[in-house]
Amino acid sequence: MPFVRGNRMRGLMITAAALSALSLAACGGMSMPFSKSSKVKAPSDNAAAIGVNGYLWRATLDTLSFMPLQSADPYGGVIITDWYTNPEKPDERFKCTVYILDSRLRADGLNVAVFRQSKGADGNWVDAPHAGQTETDLENSILTRARQLRLSNIKG
Repeated sequence: MPFVRGNRMRGLMITAAALSALSLAACGGMSMPFSKSSKVKAPSDNAAAIGVNGYLWRATLDTLSFMPLQSADPYGGVIITDWYTNPEKPDERFKCTVYILDSRLRADGLNVAVFRQSKGADGNWVDAPHAGQTETDLENSILTRARQLRLSNIKG
């Protein structure tokens, strides 16, 4: 009799495992193994590509190459530099954050934020205003470089 009971227990365990797999499939975590739509999909060509315009991405990295890089997210399109101090002006430092907002090469697909700090009398860094034109100049420089990269890629 123990052999028969073992078969029944094995059958119950297999059934329980199948039901739990099907219930997990309802959550969207995995496809249903016995359905007709459970075909394995090949990854698309864009799956390995970055999520933003490649020319803007490369141009931003080229333009800000003199600043130390703190963070770069090619899928979200955010590049954050670390503080940069110009050797000629050791009492001020700059930091940039660039947002690439579009997968197309467009002027409105780019946003630059510049932060400036000056050294106070006590030696601590204090936030300071910067010229508003700085952000526009950086955006224009990045866009010019992106256009150059695109043209060099088209011409071969």
